[in-house]
Amino acid sequence: MGGTPGTAALAQLVSTTHGVDERIDWSGLEETWGTRFPADYVAFMEMYGAGELSQAIGILLPVPRSDAYSDGSGLKDETANARGTWEMYGGRAALDVDPDSILAWGVTSGADIYCWLTTGDDPDLWPVLVCGRHTNPHLQVHPFGMAEFLRRLLTDEEFQEETISVVLPGEPSFVNWREQQRRLEAGLDPSTGDPW
Repeated sequence: MGGTPGTAALAQLVSTTHGVDERIDWSGLEETWGTRFPADYVAFMEMYGAGELSQAIGILLPVPRSDAYSDGSGLKDETANARGTWEMYGGRAALDVDPDSILAWGVTSGADIYCWLTTGDDPDLWPVLVCGRHTNPHLQVHPFGMAEFLRRLLTDEEFQEETISVVLPGEPSFVNWREQQRRLEAGLDPSTGDPW
């Protein structure tokens, strides 16, 4: 199993059984977004893909895909939502960043949005920004990448208290969006695979 140290640590916690390589054209994506993406996110997309982590955290595709999202938007709409949330909670007075540097990569069922602050040329050094509607504080910057952020979120109860507004189950899990769709079409709970 390849990846980065961060995604390797995640794979020790979260089964890759329901993960799917999204087979993304990363060079084409660079042209679309005007930047490279962090190596841990690239590795996550290859190991797990987009989907639901621990029944509460949605990891977003970087590309529009109409069969994966009802609006087919990928990261675009959640990035706009994150920038709106930043503005709602004080904008530059609360967190002095250029709103164009906010790029979403995940959402929670509690309406939190997880982003990168694209403040430097090296995507692997981008910190994680939490735009939390029910977290305290609402805007938080964490000086590590997505995979380390998720690892801490899944293993550190104190970290959970300030960074997510929902309760995570004790046993971490991941379900790719394709498996969620298959379960739903079979009349099963898309998160657990159990009958409704």
